[in-house]
Amino acid sequence: MKLLSQTSREYKGTEYKKFWVVISNKLVEKLGWKTGEELEAEVKKDKLIIEKD
Repeated sequence: MKLLSQTSREYKGTEYKKFWVVISNKLVEKLGWKTGEELEAEVKKDKLIIEKD
């Protein structure tokens, strides 16, 4: 997996970014996820947990 970012805008000297995680086809298929499905995310300790809504 890879964490990517892109600057969405700059305002008064502050840069605002958007982030996304690239997940392999293999993992998405294994999870049974489909494009456009809503996902829930939470942080527990130092881990990001993503689940289907």
